[in-house]
Amino acid sequence: MNKRHFLRGVKDALPIVLGYLPLAMTFGVLARSSNLSLGQVLSMSLMIYSGSAQFIAVGMLGAGAAPAGIMATVMLVNSRLILLSASLAPHLSRMTAPALSFLAHGITDETYAVALGRVGEKPPNRWYLTGLFVTAHLAWVGGSAAGGILGTLLGATARWGLNFALTAMFISLLIIQLKNNITIMVACLAGLVSVVVATMISGGWNIIVATILAATVGVLMEKWNKPSGRSSSVSPR
Repeated sequence: MNKRHFLRGVKDALPIVLGYLPLAMTFGVLARSSNLSLGQVLSMSLMIYSGSAQFIAVGMLGAGAAPAGIMATVMLVNSRLILLSASLAPHLSRMTAPALSFLAHGITDETYAVALGRVGEKPPNRWYLTGLFVTAHLAWVGGSAAGGILGTLLGATARWGLNFALTAMFISLLIIQLKNNITIMVACLAGLVSVVVATMISGGWNIIVATILAATVGVLMEKWNKPSGRSSSVSPR
């Protein structure tokens, strides 16, 4: 093992750790309030390792969604990681398939950004990425464990108002994304479709349908809204 590169990866992961710990603890508390055991909380953080997907899964579990709907939603949310992996892959061409398979599980939005930032200086090797990815993942799992234990001690989280934390977080994320008329229209469309589909189909499928439809409409609206790029003729004065 190249100790120097590994420790550099650990050092670069420390800012990520500071951001992961409170979020992971919040997830652990909310997961326990949805009647997940501590073992299930840790298993989700070990295997799924995606904050957005795990929060959504917990919310759907609390709402009694069907397992198939939850799995489909998690896969849809995490599909962006395919693009991140494809972007990073050309810089890791010298690594073996087993090493790439191991490292692929550690890619998140944050670890990807840090790893890609090092590409300009020197292509990151497997020991650097191992230090970066493993440190960040351990922080997420450790924070989830702490939150799960805290959730056990708190008991019913409704009396503390923590049962609204997940809803409040997604409302905040939504407000941040409302930057123009297109995002506002897409958000309204997603909400309307979700409510309509929920009255017709149970099991949480309304989230999947609303996400796919609203995202498609949003992309089309962005495309139509872009200037054509053709130089317009100007009549002489």
